[in-house]
Amino acid sequence: MTEGPAEWVLGVDSGGSGLRAALAPVDDIGRALTNTSSVPVRTSGSGIDPAHMVEQLLPMARELLGRAGEVTVSAVALGAAGMATLGDGLRAELPGALARELGVERLALAADGVTAYAGALGQRRGAVVAAGTGMIALGTDLACWRRADGWGHLLGDCGGGAWIGQAGLDAAMRAFDGRRGGSKSLLALAEERFGPAIELPGRIYPRTDRPAALATFAPDVARCALDDPAAADILRRAAAHIAEAAAAVCPADGGEVALTGGLFKLGEPLLGPLREELTEQLPQATVVPAAGDPLHGSLVIAAALAADGLRLPLDRRLLHVP
Repeated sequence: MTEGPAEWVLGVDSGGSGLRAALAPVDDIGRALTNTSSVPVRTSGSGIDPAHMVEQLLPMARELLGRAGEVTVSAVALGAAGMATLGDGLRAELPGALARELGVERLALAADGVTAYAGALGQRRGAVVAAGTGMIALGTDLACWRRADGWGHLLGDCGGGAWIGQAGLDAAMRAFDGRRGGSKSLLALAEERFGPAIELPGRIYPRTDRPAALATFAPDVARCALDDPAAADILRRAAAHIAEAAAAVCPADGGEVALTGGLFKLGEPLLGPLREELTEQLPQATVVPAAGDPLHGSLVIAAALAADGLRLPLDRRLLHVP
């Protein structure tokens, strides 16, 4: 008796820097083949463009299948930035497209915060803070999801990279004006990065990628923090915001808390005060290292879906299984 094609799963991570896909055996997702595109999927006022998603994803998936050999895709999990509020088109059109083109019947569509959660903690209860340019916290007791922040740089993302960068530039401009709370060290670094302080508004305000531009200054704030009280205070306040978001979503009786995302590469100037804040605000929780990134999380969800073992709570906007 001959065996049929091996069962594999496809995970997808779509964000502002492009599209990533991974194909892995359902029983060994650590052995994944990966493919990337640096072209972000188009987003407009009507939402994430499903046709552009399919146009990009299908060639990537077929290339991965060609590398894997004789395999069949049992399930797909796709995590996308903006899925919660901009994903109606994907939810309506992607299931049919993937069924037609790849023969996939099992599909999960997730917000990127959910794939970040699954990548960090798997299907265990707890809370995950995902922080880069922005900042969002997501937690679950495996009955429902709780979310804190992730509202963008004008309404929130408190403690994220854009928030830290903006606070650092505020301190720089205060020093330029001679106001209280300024930092000459941050002013020097701001002029080194962006040019003369007097020209800073014209260099920042017109940019369509303003949050990312602000976030480029966050490492400079961290560089200053050991010797500059204003920079150190900014990172202490960022740590307090991050811990507040984690505390808002963590199950009341505790659980595990993981941190994931590029912001935490700022290192000890941020992580030191963050450990203190987490100990104070979440004494009932255990801080653990993140097991993997959002792309790994999409594979975790796909493998669980393929094995009828998905325990993370379903939610139309956060984790939708058609």
